[in-house]
Amino acid sequence: MPADSQSGQTQPNEFNCQRHVGLDARYSTTQLVSDTPPELYHEPDCKFRFRLQSPADKGRKGEGGLRTRGIYKSSLPNKPLITVITVAFNGASTIEGTIQSVINQTYNNVEYIVVDGGSNDGTVEILKQYEHAIDYWVSEKDDGIYDAMNKGAALSSGAYIGMLNADDMFADQTVIRDYADRFCATNVDAIFSGLNIVNQGNMKKILRKYRIDRLRAWLLRIGVMPAHPTFYCKRTCLENAGPYNTSYRIAADFEMLVRLCVKQKISWEFLDKVSVVMRSGGVSNSGYLARLKLNEEIIRACRENGLYTNALLLALKLPIRLFELIR
Repeated sequence: MPADSQSGQTQPNEFNCQRHVGLDARYSTTQLVSDTPPELYHEPDCKFRFRLQSPADKGRKGEGGLRTRGIYKSSLPNKPLITVITVAFNGASTIEGTIQSVINQTYNNVEYIVVDGGSNDGTVEILKQYEHAIDYWVSEKDDGIYDAMNKGAALSSGAYIGMLNADDMFADQTVIRDYADRFCATNVDAIFSGLNIVNQGNMKKILRKYRIDRLRAWLLRIGVMPAHPTFYCKRTCLENAGPYNTSYRIAADFEMLVRLCVKQKISWEFLDKVSVVMRSGGVSNSGYLARLKLNEEIIRACRENGLYTNALLLALKLPIRLFELIR
């Protein structure tokens, strides 16, 4: 990010020129664009190294999007650029719905990044169909979901950044507008909201209502966190906290929120609405052994960030989970 020449302070997402034009009024991602790339400035202690395109990879299956055509984005006064990152692997059965839920948002300053792990099921073909409305997509082998999230974050240029996985969808078309309005009104570091987990075959059937409205150390100690797909934070938070820890296989998103809460002491606000619909399933819910691994990583995440917990404390989250099922 560029620095102010007089104050020396970082000015996020400023472009060298202020000429913004509408490319295609149909999509949230093509209404405010510029032909001038951002300056990828980093503070000396920045823990992320940002880039406009992923480095060349011999095994790459594809790459595309607006950036590859010289089209870029930036934040504007009272209209911050919000980056949505989707990570995928063999997500052809669901990713089209995810893409459509992003590009059909009513907010008109959205950046969309898709990082695919080298799918072989038709995902790449779907990305090519929508690359006119995706800022940047790349398909190549990665080291798992959290490595892909780190790639996506490094490719972002938004003032605020969040993740929407390939089997998730925004609950309605006003989600990003609601987030942007709240960020502008409050200037908090992060905002999160409610999430519904639905049946894979029938998305109208709600299985669980995930509504954690606090980011507190005592909740993290019992393994309870806000829904990660609803969590959007200032890019400066990631610059200070650093990337997702890829030594975690299931709970790196939990560890990141512990790090932001306990070490970075970020400010936050709960947006009282359901913003994301998630299909049931996922690695952390794929059986008894996965749950044991998840709890093991939750305990590790807390302890590595100076927050004590143990298996008995984690059992205290069970009443909360039961309430989510019967709510």
